[in-house]
Formats: sequence, C-alpha cells, structure tokens
Amino acid sequence: MTEHRIDVEDGDGVRVIAFDRPEVRNAFDLLMYEAVATALDGALSDDSVHAVVLTGRGTGFTAGQDLHEMAAIATGAAGSEAGKGFSHLLDSLQSFEKPLLAAVHGAGVGLGFTILGHVDLVLVDETARLRCPFAEMGVPPEAASSLLLPARMGWQRAAAVLLGSQWIDAQQAVECGIALRVVPTGTVLVETVELARRIAAFPPHGVREIKRLMMDGLRPAITAARQREESAFAALFSDPANNPGAGLTSGLQG
Repeated sequence: MTEHRIDVEDGDGVRVIAFDRPEVRNAFDLLMYEAVATALDGALSDDSVHAVVLTGRGTGFTAGQDLHEMAAIATGAAGSEAGKGFSHLLDSLQSFEKPLLAAVHGAGVGLGFTILGHVDLVLVDETARLRCPFAEMGVPPEAASSLLLPARMGWQRAAAVLLGSQWIDAQQAVECGIALRVVPTGTVLVETVELARRIAAFPPHGVREIKRLMMDGLRPAITAARQREESAFAALFSDPANNPGAGLTSGLQG
C-alpha cells in the first residue's frame, strides 16, 4: 500500500518500508517522518512481522531532510509541529526491537547516512554514495550520529565524514563498518529482503532477545547523544550571528 510518501509491503514475515518521494530524491518532510515512524511502530506491534527493510524508490535512498522544511525551521517560519516528526522517527528507530535492515542504492545524504547508524544490517549496491554535509551547512550532526558514526566507523573515518563532509562510496561503506556487503547494481532490495526472510524464519522471541541484549547497553548513550545534538541545534538557531537559516534559504533560491 502507498500512504503519505511511503510504500509499505508485507510478506513472508518481512515488512518493506520504501521512501517514496522520488521527485525530491526521497527527502523527508513532516508527513514522511510520521509515516515511516508509524510503519515501524506498526511492525513492532504486529506479530506477523519479524524483520523490516528500509529502502528508497527511484534513483537513490534518501536525500535526508527536506531543505525547504529545514529552512523554515531555521528561520522560525515553521509551525509548532516542526521537529516532532523527526523526533518520533528517532524514537521509533531507537526502540525498535526487531531486526532492521536497509537496502541502499544511489545517494544517501544527511539522514540518508545517519539513519544507517540505527540499522542492524545494511546492504549497498555499487551505485551507493553516502555523505553527511553538516559541517558544510554549518549545523550540528543529527540522529545520535556524533556517537554512532565514530562507534561504527572509527574516529578518523567518522571525522572525515562529519568534519570534512566527505562522500564515501559503496566499498568504503563496507570497509568502515557502515555496510555488510556490496551487491551488483539492481539487486540490493532483492538480496536484502532475502536476508531479512532468512532472519524472519528463525524463532522470533530468540531473535528479539539477541537484539535487546545487543542494544540495552547502548540505548542510554544514544539518548544522551540525541539530547546533546538537539541542544546544539537549539543554541545555534537562537544565535543570530550563526543561525544557518539564511544560508539554507539562499541555497534553495540558488
């Protein structure tokens, strides 16, 4: 079914959640944040779903935050609901107790990269390219990536990504621990769903218990990292000298 910017398909114990705004490279706006979070929450409470796969429709995974919406938030033009969808999505990712996989092709930018820090298994096809442009945009990192990326990638590679806004390709994503393996172009969703079905066929209670044990010690640190990042965003946006809103707006106009 298609609902509010995503496509959700269930089968063989696996839910596929596809970001479906290809006209804007699957960029996240408030409705899409809420739709993905709701689909994750539903999968968690549905005993017939034993694993979830995230992917993107069209030519790429996701371009991350919708810049029009980000500019509105930064300049104070957004409504009172701004930011709630993003928080809901992160809460859902952080508390998700079932195996979470991602099938990545094309570009993953911003949240399209940082969301992978919350994913258990990532497959990338040969076209995959990832980037966190936060330093270039003049904003702090997001989604606990200040914690999760150094933990997964090592300090030097995470610094190159977060401080240097560098692209990494599919093979580099595997080498630095962001992804499990590279698969041929055009096969990433099929291979990821196949892996998810293998996991979904195992006794679900045991699988969930393994993930719980892997995550229990990490979740408090993720919560703390998110709070630090959110405080940094709030401080930045309240400082007229450093508020990135004008730059975002001019970038959209350009």
